Amino acid sequence: MVNEKRVRTRDVVAEGLYIASAATRLSLKNTILVHILAEGEDFDLDRYLPEAKEALETLAAEAEEDAARTERQRRAARGRHTDSDGTHDYRSRDVRNLRRRQKQSLHVAHELRRRADDAEELRKLVLDARDAAWTEVAGNIDRTLRIEAARPDLDPDYERMRTARMQALRLVDLPKLRAHRRSVAAQQKQQGLDSSHPDA
Repeated sequence: MVNEKRVRTRDVVAEGLYIASAATRLSLKNTILVHILAEGEDFDLDRYLPEAKEALETLAAEAEEDAARTERQRRAARGRHTDSDGTHDYRSRDVRNLRRRQKQSLHVAHELRRRADDAEELRKLVLDARDAAWTEVAGNIDRTLRIEAARPDLDPDYERMRTARMQALRLVDLPKLRAHRRSVAAQQKQQGLDSSHPDA
C-alpha cells in the first residue's frame, strides 16, 4: 500500500513537471517567434535563458502557493466531522489527501527551482522551444507553398491533366448532373399530378 502511494505521488509530480515544462516551452516558443519573425532578430540562445529561468521560478512560486493553501485547508478540515457542503469544503476524512497534495506541490516546486538553477536544463528548454518555433514556421511555409503550387501557371502537368479533367467532366459529371435533374423533374411532375388528383 505504501509503495502504491509513493508511485502515485511520483506520477503526480512527474505530470506536474511535464505540464510546467510544456507551458514554459510554449511561452518561450511564442517569444522566440515574435523576436525572430516580427522584430527580425537572429536566434541567440543566451538571450532566452533568463526568461526560461523566470518562467520556471514563477511556476515554482505558484506550486508553493498551492501547497500553502492546501495546508490552510488541511488545518481547517481537522476535527470537522459533519457532511461536506461542496467540493472544497473539506472534512477530517480529507486531511490525509490534503497532506499528500501539499507534499506533491512542494515536490513540484522544489524540482522546478532545481531546474531553474541548472544551466543545462535551461539550455535544453530554450532549444526545445526553438525547435517548436521552427516546426511551426516550417509548417506555415509548407502550407503556403502547397497553396502556391496549386496555381495552374506553376503546375508543369497542368495542360496534360486539364484534358483528363475535361474528359471526366464530360463523361462522368455532366451525365450525373443530367440524370439528377431528370429525377428531380420527374418527382416534381409526380407531386404535381398527386396534388391535382381528386382523391388527394
